[in-house]
Amino acid sequence: MSVGGEKDDSSVPDEVWAEFLRTSAEGGGGGDAPKEPSARAREAAARLRAERAEPTPWRAHTPGRPVRGSRRRKSWYVVGFAASLVLLVLALDPGGVVGWSGDGDPAGKPLAQETERPEQAPSAEPGGRATLDEPFRGSPAVRWANGTAGITVPAAKATGWMSKAEVERALARTRDFLAASNLDPAVLRGARPEKAVALMNPHQKDVTTFVTTSLRTPDKDHDPLLLFSRFDPAQARPAGDVVKTRGRLSFREGRRGALEVTADVTYVYPVAPAGGGDEVVRVIVRRETVVSWDDPSKVITEKGTFSLLSYKTDMTNGGCDNATGSFRPEFGGGGAGADADGEAVDPYNRTGPITEGRGGCGIATRS
Repeated sequence: MSVGGEKDDSSVPDEVWAEFLRTSAEGGGGGDAPKEPSARAREAAARLRAERAEPTPWRAHTPGRPVRGSRRRKSWYVVGFAASLVLLVLALDPGGVVGWSGDGDPAGKPLAQETERPEQAPSAEPGGRATLDEPFRGSPAVRWANGTAGITVPAAKATGWMSKAEVERALARTRDFLAASNLDPAVLRGARPEKAVALMNPHQKDVTTFVTTSLRTPDKDHDPLLLFSRFDPAQARPAGDVVKTRGRLSFREGRRGALEVTADVTYVYPVAPAGGGDEVVRVIVRRETVVSWDDPSKVITEKGTFSLLSYKTDMTNGGCDNATGSFRPEFGGGGAGADADGEAVDPYNRTGPITEGRGGCGIATRS
């Protein structure tokens, strides 16, 4: 896959990717520590924080104003919007750590859905290398649910300007956005995430500009991987037909009576080299996303769309110095270099929020 979703002769066939994520989109589906880290450049991996985004109220509507970027801080400032980002792409030594098992683990029962922040990291699973038949071997994800089934949606109740039924519908649409951004077969092979973009408030102009630019001409300042999961099928192919997920939605009343929904979800993608071979590595992506379902009498919006308030992303084994707009997992035991100075991080630890100030080429303790 080239930028923009174009294919070349070595692309993985559509039917393979469709089968890979059919179960995921529908909600159907350890080893030694790595020696070398692989991550986006240190400066691009720094934690960036700005003021919370705010939807544009009617009286303050100023459409069409451009995004203003601070190159030094690598953050985006927009009218009524400021993205809170974390980008940590951790390195793995695929020859030593990748491994988990397929759709079931005879030694362990599937985990119950996550309903609140866990108090401790997952325990270690029995070791072993990943294989095409058992791509989750040795990973905590072996006991996670498949696709949207791993994303807990809380019971709805009337909140702010919305009735119980409206809150229930907004929660479902928020999960639809997560699926369209991170589980859709076409998006995962590089297509434009049309269904996801259609759920975003088109009047939030600076967000629209960032999304459009990042998908059309990705670079270090406009990275679609901060919002969307995408692979280059000329570089990686699916290992199995399941994406494992774990996380939850929560909600509260936001500003101007809006329904504010927070999503905290980790996605685990098993892939193998596009050119063939039986090596399997895992790309692990955790996303914290906050959206606002606004009262149209107070905020300029379109029916059925939300305003994006903030997003944070941790990526493991997605590629170092990668500005291609696609995850580029390391195969063959390659790494980003032995001089990395990042901290050791467990990508499966969900006991706290994505850490502020964490960045650089870190070392993943497991995959």
